[in-house]
Amino acid sequence: MALPMDYDSFRTDESSERASSLEDYKVTCIEFIKDISKDYLEWVDYHKLPPEEDKKRRAEIAATIERTNDWIAKVAQSIKGIDVVMNDGVQKMAEATAGKPFQIGVFVNQKSSYTMAKPGIIDVNLKAAGRGARKTKLGFHFKDDRFRIESTAKAYLDETNLPMEEFDLMDIHLKLHVEDCKQRDVISFTIIIAEIENGVEVDKRGVSTIVHIV
Repeated sequence: MALPMDYDSFRTDESSERASSLEDYKVTCIEFIKDISKDYLEWVDYHKLPPEEDKKRRAEIAATIERTNDWIAKVAQSIKGIDVVMNDGVQKMAEATAGKPFQIGVFVNQKSSYTMAKPGIIDVNLKAAGRGARKTKLGFHFKDDRFRIESTAKAYLDETNLPMEEFDLMDIHLKLHVEDCKQRDVISFTIIIAEIENGVEVDKRGVSTIVHIV
């Protein structure tokens, strides 16, 4: 199955117009999520994990398929909204495939992964703990980009005065600015946490969260 239009990048007006209808595009992207999940399951097969870990990762991928496609069907209200939800699902499947070797969680209104919030400044709570004597700290999603964020309206994570030290037990708060968002907008963001040993990054994992503005 072909990738949906402009997968891997922000949609352009021209490509948006190529979608025959919102409902048709929803069907296309729902099928795409099901289809691409097979690639991630093949990666789980390839790693030949212990039974419990193998089962855990497959269950997380299956849950992501169900929740992502439910959000595509019921929450997304535009071509861009469908893309935000779909790309969030792909991120989550990649994270499930990689596993979580150390404790890590990202919470909005005390909920993780799929959340709701009102327009304004949203509190994002990060919690993490390294294995053994290892510490954790905020990492980078890609080179100079601290976070991955995609939204149907203006939204950003405040990068001023970020807590950059290493933590024995991380429990920090970030600010997600969505003052310009309206009801039914969706925002997906990914935060990277690095595991540190003797001042050196030895591992890192991302956690993606999607927020439905209500």
